[in-house]
Amino acid sequence: MDRVTAMRVFADVAASGSFSASAERLEMSRAMVTRYVAEMEQWLGARLLQRTTRRVTLTDAGEQALRRCLQLLALVAEVEDEVAPVDGGLRGQLRLTSSMSFGHAHLAAAIADFLARHPQLKIDLNVGDAALNLVEARIDLAIRISSEPDPALIARPLAVCDSVLVASPGYLAAAGTPQAPAELAGHRCLGHSNVGRSSWRFLRGGQSETVNVPTRFTANDATVLLHAALADGGISLQPTYLAAPLLQDGWLQQVLPDWQPPAMTIYALYPSRRHLSPAVRALLDFLVQRFAAPPWVRVS
Repeated sequence: MDRVTAMRVFADVAASGSFSASAERLEMSRAMVTRYVAEMEQWLGARLLQRTTRRVTLTDAGEQALRRCLQLLALVAEVEDEVAPVDGGLRGQLRLTSSMSFGHAHLAAAIADFLARHPQLKIDLNVGDAALNLVEARIDLAIRISSEPDPALIARPLAVCDSVLVASPGYLAAAGTPQAPAELAGHRCLGHSNVGRSSWRFLRGGQSETVNVPTRFTANDATVLLHAALADGGISLQPTYLAAPLLQDGWLQQVLPDWQPPAMTIYALYPSRRHLSPAVRALLDFLVQRFAAPPWVRVS
């Protein structure tokens, strides 16, 4: 048995909680994933995973084994990096995670350009706003938008993320255009489940005003709310990396242009500098350069 591969399979199943999901991600058959896990359990003489009809969870022995496996896999990665081919080409696979909206709008194209420069490298991107344990999920790099990144992670800023209040011309023609933040209470507002939801803060000069807004429609993805706004669904707080082209083309109009929502930062997050592979370092440097002058325009 290839014990290194078996450890990788076991760690992936522990992170995903599903033999089928790991089989798809690792490009193996489900039977092969099951076999690797079974051989790991035979090798260690203990049941590592508890199978139920809905989810796979770690046993006590599995939790202990997972910690050791992750340490050994990190050591294997260091050895592989040290004896990498002299041609300097990047190899292997990187696992990334990012929000759905930023992944669709800009990160996918950036990854495609990066892979074109490194034909022997693979990247697996997990999109979603769920807070993942990067070590347990074996994520090399997380692209997150935040005002306060997780202090347990190394955070490298990529770009400023400005936001803007928008609505469709059709909605504003029917409901009127608010002239002050307090007037938002009389409008249909579209709330992001993880950012602000129904409490929006605005800045103007030295002023700060927080408004509780009615949100009958909420979602955990900015792109969903953007499409709702385009369908005359109400007023939405949107990142400029999504809204800017639609504002330029007239599909959306800016609301309360004198009041600015607080800016956040787009970060690249990773667990440790110590085990940073050459491929992750190269991708980090590429993303920093890529977004130093963001391809989206700032709305004034």
